Amino acid sequence: MTNLLEIKALCVNVDGQDILHDLDLTIPNGEVHTLLGPNGSGKTTLMMTIIGYPEYRVTNGQILFDGKDITTLDITERARLGIGISQQRPPTISGVKLKQVLDFIIANARQPVPDINELARAYKIEPFLDRDINAGLSGGEIKSSELFQLLIARPRFVMMDEPDSGVDLEAINIVGQMMNEIFARHHTIRTKERRTGLIITHTGNILDYIHADKAHLILDGYIGYTGNPHILLDQIREHGYGECARCELWRCR
Repeated sequence: MTNLLEIKALCVNVDGQDILHDLDLTIPNGEVHTLLGPNGSGKTTLMMTIIGYPEYRVTNGQILFDGKDITTLDITERARLGIGISQQRPPTISGVKLKQVLDFIIANARQPVPDINELARAYKIEPFLDRDINAGLSGGEIKSSELFQLLIARPRFVMMDEPDSGVDLEAINIVGQMMNEIFARHHTIRTKERRTGLIITHTGNILDYIHADKAHLILDGYIGYTGNPHILLDQIREHGYGECARCELWRCR
């Protein structure tokens, strides 16, 4: 199995502060991994660095995507390679309708696009299509809108930042369904083959709705444990992140 994403000895500085330290991460093609960690541990910094936000400055290391060094590429170039994200707190964009964004995605699609109206009905997105992006939406509705754009765009590699935060019990079921649909290789053919992705989560609750192949624990900008998602999540739920930093699972530095 080939690796779609490889991160080697990555160090990242944000506003003069070192956030990520000699971080290594490998995600094989067709696997979905999850990144667990407390607030402020570097989860979002890693995602923003992978997608190429200029505020996140790489001071050492490499980011390889499908074997190509993308460390110095800008956001547009990385998006064209097939990297997509769902942000935890995406901005409201006045004057731009969700339907306009979806039309742009369709116009630039390099693969067959599913029936938007059918999917919008299935995932209760219809009321948002003619509204400004994220304007007046609840936390769960914003997450659904973000995921719906990924569902139409179908990037090769998907990163989702806290897809379960701010989502009530009724909405999280829809969020889970959409995530599974995004990671499915084909819209109409259900197979075991999946797209590749990284799910960032603090609570791990979303893992009750979607299967992750592997989990990584990040604390203070280091990844110190990689292994079974459910074993790691059980340890975190029982002992908390503070204890994980001291226990035998934590192997950084």
